[in-house]
Amino acid sequence: MLPLIGKTIIFDNFPDPSDTWEITETIGKGTYGKVFKVLNKKNGQKAAVKILDPIHDIDEEIEAEYNILKALSDHPNVVRFYGMYFKKDKINGDKLWLVLELCNGGSVTDLVKGFLKKGKRMSEPIIAYILREALLGLQHLHNNKTIHRDIKGNNILLTIEGGVKLVDFGVSAQLTSTWHRRNTSVGTPFWMAPEVIACEQQLDTTYDARCDTWSLGITAIELGDGDPPLADLHPMRALFKIPRNPPPKLRQPEIWSAEFNDFISNAGA
Repeated sequence: MLPLIGKTIIFDNFPDPSDTWEITETIGKGTYGKVFKVLNKKNGQKAAVKILDPIHDIDEEIEAEYNILKALSDHPNVVRFYGMYFKKDKINGDKLWLVLELCNGGSVTDLVKGFLKKGKRMSEPIIAYILREALLGLQHLHNNKTIHRDIKGNNILLTIEGGVKLVDFGVSAQLTSTWHRRNTSVGTPFWMAPEVIACEQQLDTTYDARCDTWSLGITAIELGDGDPPLADLHPMRALFKIPRNPPPKLRQPEIWSAEFNDFISNAGA
């Protein structure tokens, strides 16, 4: 059988995870695979693992996430990366294990939904803290010529110690020294910047790292209102309306501070 390779990496050269990690609990399902809680057999450390079902030629998304985590996870606001493993399984198919820091606090989307179920809204100091920490993570990515391209509440996780971590770099893009803009449309529709959507219709349209700023502005609205703007529409309908509508605002801007409204306005959202 031919080796499992990406453009630059031979993935089946990675170690077998069974020697180090033991699955203890199912956490959920991510964009590109199931997520489990694992225990390090050697030192008792807990972590999360995203288990991916690779095809013979590695998806670009898997390779992009691996490269970005390997290079940029040494920041307090980016999920820490513990390594890639390759588990051979002739019966169920080979698997790639992406082992990451365990963020027990859940996503900020979970947090805001929890407040709303109790008939409350998240306080502005909590929202401000989350947005500040997310911005620090984005600044780290952008300083290293990387666009996240899928900033939203579900991709901002919390640790039980109060840390805020950016996760899910499957659609992230690294910009070369000679190419500072992108022209492929990726991301989750409701949070997607107009210039990213425009790439679908206009082949000569490009965008840069500011698309993450728009998405964080939409996330700010999500934290205030509980959902992003246009969430009641079909995603394809939202894609049609986002570039044509004026930048969205909070549903009830008058109940929020001028500073919060100003932050959203400056984000372009």
